[in-house]
Amino acid sequence: MVKCAVIIVAAGRGHRFGGDMPKQYRTVGGRMILSRTMGAFCAHPAVSTVRAVIHPDDMPLYKCAAAGLPVAEPVFGGETRQDSVRLGLESLKDESPDIVLIHDGARPFVDFGVINRVIAEVREHQGAIPALPVVDTIKAGETKDGKTLITKTVDRAGLYRVQTPQGFPYAEILTAHEAVKGQELTDDACVAELAGISVVLTKGSEDNFKITTQADLDRAEILLNGKGDDIRTATGFDVHKFSDGSFVTLCGVQVPHDFGLEGHSDADVGLHALTDALLGAIGSGDIGLHFPPSDMKWKGADSTLFLKYAVDLVRGLGGQILNADVTFICERPKIGAHRLAMIEKLAELLGISSSKVSIKATTTEKLGFTGRKEGIAAQACVTVKL
Repeated sequence: MVKCAVIIVAAGRGHRFGGDMPKQYRTVGGRMILSRTMGAFCAHPAVSTVRAVIHPDDMPLYKCAAAGLPVAEPVFGGETRQDSVRLGLESLKDESPDIVLIHDGARPFVDFGVINRVIAEVREHQGAIPALPVVDTIKAGETKDGKTLITKTVDRAGLYRVQTPQGFPYAEILTAHEAVKGQELTDDACVAELAGISVVLTKGSEDNFKITTQADLDRAEILLNGKGDDIRTATGFDVHKFSDGSFVTLCGVQVPHDFGLEGHSDADVGLHALTDALLGAIGSGDIGLHFPPSDMKWKGADSTLFLKYAVDLVRGLGGQILNADVTFICERPKIGAHRLAMIEKLAELLGISSSKVSIKATTTEKLGFTGRKEGIAAQACVTVKL
C-alpha cells in the first residue's frame, strides 16, 4: 500500500490580510480555517499522516485548531515558506512516505476530488499540481508617474492558475528542496522543475481558493452559507464467528456467553459495523483501510479506539452525528438485558443523546451461519450532517 503524508504549511504571519491574528487561525463558519484544512486531509482514506508547519508563537492557537483531529505533532517553520516546507519534509524522514502532498493552510475547501487526482497522477508521473485555466483577458502593464499603462495583451492559451496540494515522490522532493536551500522560489513545483522532476497539471477546483484577504474570508462565509446542510446516511456491516471464551463484547459492553468472538481486535461486531458506517458517511473508506488486520499493533485492540477515531474524523470535517442505529443478527446471546447499557455506551462514545441511539436484535429464523449459532452479524446505520 502506498504511504501518503501531508504537509500543511501554516507558519505565515498573514501580513496581506492584516490584523493581529494570522489568517489561518481566523474562523469561517464557526471553525478555524486551519482546522478545516487539516480535517479535510485527516478524513481522506489514502492519507497516513497529516503534519502542520507552524510559527513557534502560534502553538496555543494551533492546539485549538488541532483539537480532536488525528494529526502528527507540528514542527516549527523557517523564515520563508520554502524554508518551512523543507523543515516539514525533513521531519518525515523517519516515516519516509512514498508520496507527500504539500498544501496551504489557508485553503480550507480542498475536496477529495482534487486530492484523488493529485495522488493518482503522482503514482503515474513524478509530480502533480492542481490548476485551473486562465479565463480572463491578461494584460501586461508598466507603471510610470503613478499610472499603469497597458504594454501588450498576453496570450492566455496555456496559462493556468496553480493551487495546492502539490504532490511529489517524497525522496525526490526532499532532495530537491535541500538542494535549493537559501534560494527564494515561488512554489514547490518550481523547486521540482529545477531538480528535473516532471510535473503534470491536474484539474483544480474553484472552491479551492486561498484565503488571503478579508474579501476572501467574506467569500468563504458566503460559500459555506450557500451550501446548506449536507445530510448523509450510511450503513456498515460486520460478522465475527464464535470461538473459545466466556463473554462477547458488543458495543463496548461485555455480555456473558458460552463462547467468545474471534477477531484481530476484540471482535466487537457492533462497533465495527458502526465505525464503517461513520467512515462511509464521510467517504473515508472502511475500518480495514484505517486499521488493517495485517498490522499487529491492533491485535486485541479495544474497538472503542476505532469508533472514537471515526467520530474525530467526522468532527474534523465540521460534522455532527445526528443518530445511530445498530441491529444485531444472532440466535444467541440474548441482547435485551444489555440493550440500555449499550445505548448509554454508544451515546458516550458518539457524543450524542441516548435518545438518538437505537440497539435492536433479530434472528434469521435459524437460517444461515447465525441460525446455526456459529457467530454474530451486525448492521449499523448513521446519519451525519456536514
